[in-house]
Amino acid sequence: MQILTAEEVVKKIKSNSTVGISGSGGSGSPDAVLIALQKRFVKTKQPKNLTVTAGISPGNLTYEDVGMNCLSNDGMVGRAMCAHLGMGKKFGMAVGENKFPAWGLPLGVYTHLLRATAGHKPGILTKIGLNTFVDPRLEGACENEKAKAEPPIVKLVNIDNKEYLYFKTFPVDVAIIKASYADTKGNVSLEWEPIIGEQFPLAAAAHNSGGIVIVQVEKVVDYGKLKAKDVLIPSVLVDYVVVAKPDKSKGDYNVPKHTPSLVGKTKIQLDEIKPVELNERKICARRAMMELYKGVLVNLGVGMPELVANVCNEEGCVQDITLSIETGITGGVAQNGVAFGVAHNADSIIGDASMFDLYDGGMLDMAILGLAEVDKFGNVNVSKFGKRVTGPGGFINITQTAKKIVFMGTFTSGGLVAKTSNKGLKIETEGKVKKFVDKVGQVTFSAKNAIENGQDITYVTERAVFKLTNKGLKLIEIAPNVDLQKDILALMEFKPLIDKNLKRMDLKIFKNAKMNYKLK
Repeated sequence: MQILTAEEVVKKIKSNSTVGISGSGGSGSPDAVLIALQKRFVKTKQPKNLTVTAGISPGNLTYEDVGMNCLSNDGMVGRAMCAHLGMGKKFGMAVGENKFPAWGLPLGVYTHLLRATAGHKPGILTKIGLNTFVDPRLEGACENEKAKAEPPIVKLVNIDNKEYLYFKTFPVDVAIIKASYADTKGNVSLEWEPIIGEQFPLAAAAHNSGGIVIVQVEKVVDYGKLKAKDVLIPSVLVDYVVVAKPDKSKGDYNVPKHTPSLVGKTKIQLDEIKPVELNERKICARRAMMELYKGVLVNLGVGMPELVANVCNEEGCVQDITLSIETGITGGVAQNGVAFGVAHNADSIIGDASMFDLYDGGMLDMAILGLAEVDKFGNVNVSKFGKRVTGPGGFINITQTAKKIVFMGTFTSGGLVAKTSNKGLKIETEGKVKKFVDKVGQVTFSAKNAIENGQDITYVTERAVFKLTNKGLKLIEIAPNVDLQKDILALMEFKPLIDKNLKRMDLKIFKNAKMNYKLK
C-alpha cells in the first residue's frame, strides 16, 4: 500500500479502463480523487474513454462538479453502466444527450455482478428486470440510442420452463472508494460511514480482476489501532490510499461525518426530528402511511416516500413498523434529500449486496416508492424522461419482490399548488405536466409482472387513490372538496375504471393537526 496525493493517484488510471465508483448520493463519495481526475483530464485529456460503473451515483442533485459530475467532460467517458444517475445531473444529462452509450442496471443486479466478478463467475441469473426496460424484449437496459447500437449486456434465457435474465460479469480495472480511516498497513475502516454499500465487493472485484484499488480516507493511523470489526476492506485488497478531509464548503452534500446516531453508535430522541410542513407532499405521505400495518417490514424509496418515516414519527407509530432501505439499513428513521440511504437509530447496517439477497428472496412485506409516470396498464416510469436519465436504482429489485407496493406522488407536476382546509383539498394552481399518461416513457415497474406474481399495488396521490387490477387502474378514493371530472378525469390521458363505491379520502389527512392515527 502506498499513500499518495489525489493528484498523484489519478496518474495511475489509464485510458480505456473500467472504473468503479463508490458512494450513494451525499454519502461515501471519493470527491478528492474524482475532482483531481477531472482536473487532470481538463489539463492533459488523459485518461480518456473510460468505462464508468457505479451503484447509486454520488452527487448533490445539481450540476456542480462534485461526485459523478466530475466525469462528464466530453471524451472522458466512453461507456457507462450505472444503477442510478440522478444525483449527478450533469452526468445524467450527458447520458440523455447520447454522448456515450449507457445502460441502467438494477442496483441489486449491479452489486451481485461485482460479487460474481470477484469470484470469477461468468455472470448472474435473475428474474429481476423481466418485463421492464431491462428486459431485452424491451430495451435491454439501454438508456440511450448509442447503447442500443452496442452488443447487448443482458440475455433472456429459459431454464426448466422459467424465464430468467442473464447478465455477464465484467472486469474492473480501477476501484475508487471512500472510507473513514486506513492504517499504515493498508487496512481500511468504515467506522464513520453511515452506508456500507458496495465498497467491499467493488474492491474485491477490482483486485481479483488484476486492477488497482484506490481508497480515500480522512486519516491514516498506526497499524493495530483500528478495530477488526470496522475494517471491512483488508489491506490485501488496497493499493493506494489518499488522505483528504471532508470539504465543508459543499454544505449538506456530504452527509455529516462523525454523527453517532447515523452509524449505530448512539440513539437520538425521535422527538428531535421536526414535523413536516402540511402540503401536497405530506398529504401523500399521510395517505400512504395508512396502508401500513403493525409489524410490517417496509422499504421507503427516495424522494417523497422518505416523508412517510417522518409522518410515522409524528404520529408515534414509527416503532410499530420496521424500516428497510436498499443501502443496507434496517430500522430507524430515514433521512431525506442527498442524505437518502442513511438513517438515525438504525437497528442494523449491512452491505447492500447482502440486503439485495434478502430483497430478491422476498423478505419485504411492503414498499412505498415514488410515482413519476403511470400509464393505462399500471406501468410506472421513474428512470427516464426525455433527455433526463436517472436510472432505476433499487426500484426494480424492490417492486418485483415486495408483496405489497404503494406508489406515491402528486397527481400532476410542474407548478402544482394545493391548499388544505377543514373541508379538504383545493387546487389553486394546476401542474403543467400530466403524470397519468397513455404510455410511459420507460417501463421501470411492470404491471404485467405484478399481476402474474399476485402483488397488491396501490397508487396514492394528493387527490386520488387507485388500485391495480387485471383490467387496468381502478379509481377507489378521491379527496374531499375536489371535482371528479375537472380535477381528476380531465387531467388523465386515459379513463380509469371507477369503483362503484368510490370513497372520499379521510378528512384528517388534510387538517393541519396531528391525525392521532393508529396502525391496525
